[in-house]
Amino acid sequence: MKPFTLSFKAGAGALESIRKHGFDLSSIGTIAGASGGAKWLTLSQLDRAILSGVVPRLAGPVHLIGSSIGSWRFACYAQKDPEAAIDRFERAYLEQRYSDDPDAEEITARSREILGEILGETGVTEILGNPLFRTHIMAVRSRHVLASESRPLLAVALAGVALLNAFSRATLGWSFERALFHDRRDAPPFLDVGGFPLQRVPLTESNLADAIVATGSIPLVLSGVRDIAGARPGVYRDGGIIDYHLDLPHSARERLTLFPHFYGRIVPGWFDKKLRWRRPQAGNVDRTILVSPSDEFVAGLPNGKIPDRSDFVNYEPRERIRIWKHCVAECEALADEFLEVIEGERLAARLEPLW
Repeated sequence: MKPFTLSFKAGAGALESIRKHGFDLSSIGTIAGASGGAKWLTLSQLDRAILSGVVPRLAGPVHLIGSSIGSWRFACYAQKDPEAAIDRFERAYLEQRYSDDPDAEEITARSREILGEILGETGVTEILGNPLFRTHIMAVRSRHVLASESRPLLAVALAGVALLNAFSRATLGWSFERALFHDRRDAPPFLDVGGFPLQRVPLTESNLADAIVATGSIPLVLSGVRDIAGARPGVYRDGGIIDYHLDLPHSARERLTLFPHFYGRIVPGWFDKKLRWRRPQAGNVDRTILVSPSDEFVAGLPNGKIPDRSDFVNYEPRERIRIWKHCVAECEALADEFLEVIEGERLAARLEPLW
């Protein structure tokens, strides 16, 4: 028997419900997308499978909540031709190139070019008017010295934030404010998320592109986005700083969340990546279904890992692109297995506890 390429895990409520009553795709009320930069390339084939095999059977409204690259993926989901948008995103992301020593301004400019290719002339209007999906984007507003673009100052400040976070995640609120850019048509289950200072900003044609850029603006790598229309004045950065893998209430009552992910665990914040004891609040993921590549599958990818930001440093552009394209091709197996499980009604048998 060949090894599984996918792992399916679920929070306690979703696990009990699906094992007792089966899985109805129309019960999905949220799709979640985590931060992770180039790691998203392992999901581009799975995204296509979800768009072709799941989305036509959903009952709206369905909330899309993303931080960083998750929001970029969902900017494709909510367009009129989402698979074409995924194609544009994948092609532009794979082919991105930089000078030998790019600064934040160069990387930020290229990111905006990629977003322009994704959105085209009508993407913003299509996202805001999508009849099924409600798009929500999580970013952060930097406070105090964290609003600086001085690399030495920002690096020292971030080191201090990381140290404090190791003692208590709540200390992130001293340095950053959550900024939820939301579709005002229907309230999502995380509209009143607690734990950190929160600003809610309705999405409009004037701020959607800036919100997408902001949520992917990794400190020290990209420039922050200043003074986004409709939001409080300030510098906005990567939503993954607080919501790396979205430790917030995913699901409304009686509905489920589908979380296609590159990892089999949920890491609450960007500074928690090495803190193995940090987990999301159980209630936030109680009705969440996490779908991720299996360890065995990842071990068979080029160099035994999924793509990540270090590849820009470790490989020459031509070699990086070759490896990434190989990885994307291999990940067709994830899409095939996902559709086999969903269409064959095998999810209940495959589900494992999230922890």
